[in-house]
Amino acid sequence: MSKDKDLLASISDTSDESEFFSPMPKGYRKGKARYCFVMGTVMSGLGKGIFSSCLAKLMQDKGLKVAPIKLEGYLNVDSGTLNPFRHGEVFVLDDGMECDMDLGTYERMLNQDLSKANFATSGQIFSSVLYKERHGDYLGRDVQMIPHVTGEVTLKLRQLAMESDADIVFVEIGGTVGDLENAYYIEAMRELAYEEGPNSCCFVALTYILEPKTLGEQKSKAAQLGIKQLMQCGIQPDIIACRASRPATEKVRQKISVYSNVPFGRVISLPDSASIYMIPAMLREVGLDFEVARLLKIEDRIKLRKERKAWAKWCDFTDKIGSADRQITIGITGKYTSVRDSYASIINALEHAGIALGCDVKIKWIDTSNLTDKNAAESLKDVDGIIVPGGFGTRGAEGKIACIKYARENNLPYLGLCLGFQMAVIEFARNVCGMKQANSTEIEPDGPEPVIDILPEQKKIEGLGGNMRLGGKDIELKAETMAWKLFGKADSVRMRFRHRYEVDPRYIERLEEAGLVFSGKAPNQPIMQILELPSHPYFFGTQAHPCLTSRPLKPQPMFVGLVAAAMR
Repeated sequence: MSKDKDLLASISDTSDESEFFSPMPKGYRKGKARYCFVMGTVMSGLGKGIFSSCLAKLMQDKGLKVAPIKLEGYLNVDSGTLNPFRHGEVFVLDDGMECDMDLGTYERMLNQDLSKANFATSGQIFSSVLYKERHGDYLGRDVQMIPHVTGEVTLKLRQLAMESDADIVFVEIGGTVGDLENAYYIEAMRELAYEEGPNSCCFVALTYILEPKTLGEQKSKAAQLGIKQLMQCGIQPDIIACRASRPATEKVRQKISVYSNVPFGRVISLPDSASIYMIPAMLREVGLDFEVARLLKIEDRIKLRKERKAWAKWCDFTDKIGSADRQITIGITGKYTSVRDSYASIINALEHAGIALGCDVKIKWIDTSNLTDKNAAESLKDVDGIIVPGGFGTRGAEGKIACIKYARENNLPYLGLCLGFQMAVIEFARNVCGMKQANSTEIEPDGPEPVIDILPEQKKIEGLGGNMRLGGKDIELKAETMAWKLFGKADSVRMRFRHRYEVDPRYIERLEEAGLVFSGKAPNQPIMQILELPSHPYFFGTQAHPCLTSRPLKPQPMFVGLVAAAMR
């Protein structure tokens, strides 16, 4: 928080004589960075993050420096405690920030690692304001939503613009315009546009065109009312993107144009797409990238030669989508299988690997809650490989172990992620090492053979609530192993973690003597991070979440290995 205090170099005037309050980071120059705000109307889940990241990618291709940020209305300080059923997967950044799954979309589309500076919640904003109030930073003024809380939001955006040296900061506001918790965010955007001056900001409204089956035609009234709500907040949208199952008709776009004062050419249709990686081409086709450049008056910063090269490379990738001549099925065994967003990064990592290998990867969702050794074979009979993903808690754990046993005994390609790594250790300990009561202390706190446990050094800080290993960590690879070969014979590799439990060091020697190879470990620590079975066609587990660092043009090696083994 003291960093914020240092950055509050200039506050226009906080005396009783003036109502102006505009916190600025030290050295900030108005006009250097531009801002593009993306907001949703009608309903959430329209793909604001996908739209914003695709538009940012087009601007990045032009040689512009872009910095995305997601503003969330909830009071949680981060996304770490959110249930995947309610909010999709928790995406972990390299610096350990637990955030919204949209940050994963930004990282994949822009091929860049983000940090906590790219994510904010109301919990963070209010905590910062209250800290400053207690430390006298507001010079005796009564602290209010306007201008102090909104000022904290604009300060965060300006700090990001400065730290990233961005030409354009892309700001996505979660939820919809009508949400009460978003009202101060929208007001902050209005204030920022007012303070930065003409051509500094571009407002994009993402809306939805309804098409009730009983009517058989598209209806724009809900979209019109949502845009009206935005205009009542003092914001005139510059661009309106119409989401729909089919292309929005010209008549519907005309109605919205007239109703919103937005030129017809800037009311664009965005129908459903087979792959999110095709959306940049959709936006480029209607000239939205150049429209944004014109609105922000930054045409002179565009590098056309760079754009041609970047776009050719991207098209080489997208041309392969849908053209595969092979098909495989990967089973994902977990307990959140009813909500696909719970495993968004895994789905994307499989897609990246499939496209790279010219293979269409189908997914079979397998709920492990009721799986046993007796019925596992029936559930897995039509899959070419399985993934046991990460998770917390006891439900479905024995079903996962049954799946792993089947994969190990029947040479079915296997990849275990985080909890899937731990379950593989338990299965091996029970069925190969003869430790019939092997388990994790997460599942059986007082079990006699805790092969998975919280390490002693982590137990020391449990009372502080900080015993989760979070963020990017280096993994030391053992030479001549499959993992070493997968990662290009490198000495080490970096992956992201989110877990509390580890292989108990007391059992490592016994597991290795029975044939389990720990091919990756934490440098200078007895923390096992990658396991493999040399006798198996493809049996891997990692304590990390490798799916978090998979990119469209650079698929994650462990997923490429799984898909390749499944194809064989």
